[in-house]
Amino acid sequence: MTGLRYEYCPPFEGSRLDHVGTYKRTLPVNLDRMYENALDWEHLPYLHGSSFTQISCLDAGAWGWRCRVVDSKEHVRLLELRLDRTCRRWITRNLEGPSQGAELWTHVFVTGPHQMDIVIDFFVPGVPQAAREKVGIAYARSYESLYDEDVWMMTERQKQLDDRLDAIDMTEESEVDVTGDLPIDVSMSGRTFLIDRFEDEWVIYPQTCPHQLGPMAGRVAEDGTITCPWHGYAFDVRSGECSTGHHCRFGRRPNIVVQGSNKLLLTWGSNT
Repeated sequence: MTGLRYEYCPPFEGSRLDHVGTYKRTLPVNLDRMYENALDWEHLPYLHGSSFTQISCLDAGAWGWRCRVVDSKEHVRLLELRLDRTCRRWITRNLEGPSQGAELWTHVFVTGPHQMDIVIDFFVPGVPQAAREKVGIAYARSYESLYDEDVWMMTERQKQLDDRLDAIDMTEESEVDVTGDLPIDVSMSGRTFLIDRFEDEWVIYPQTCPHQLGPMAGRVAEDGTITCPWHGYAFDVRSGECSTGHHCRFGRRPNIVVQGSNKLLLTWGSNT
């Protein structure tokens, strides 16, 4: 297939297996981000909301995960992903639900510091020989959309990791004019924050999620939280604690000193 970012290879006619085709694509990411993404079951209903609506994890670890998922058509499946780092592959199996018995074999081949080729073979039982290519193309198109979303998350996370600075200049101060639209974008010691109003109080929160450095842009919600679009982690903008029960919280944030009706002074120091 031409004109696409990926290549679809039709199934091998002489195969005795239920092979419906192969998806090939070059991705601008490294192996660490790729493994991290494969093991990250939590992001499925958030980053891939058009494909998955709910997910419930039954078991997970360095080996992979087993989850019950609900898709956009309200079909329920039990999926299992097993990662084999030695072979640089992972196998996703549909254990229950529509297309039960289907297996997706994903292999990755590193071609540069931040580049790799990915090859996914689709095995779907019960598909007539004449319909295999049609089914395979449908799987390939679905994966094209999923990987478009995953690439955005993986490259943004890598950028944040590359740009992260450990040192804070405790003497640094920054004056902010708050007469413009909210939230207001500010930077201190190489870290980016947003300033907003909540219940007649000025609040400041990081633009990157402390979980996996996802982008947390936008206004504070009515309940005083800001939510990461990658995994749905929500944080109380005043306390910095994760309000969805996960074990992470905001790091150090600048203190806000009000200097009149339209001026704020940001300083480093002890804060919650």
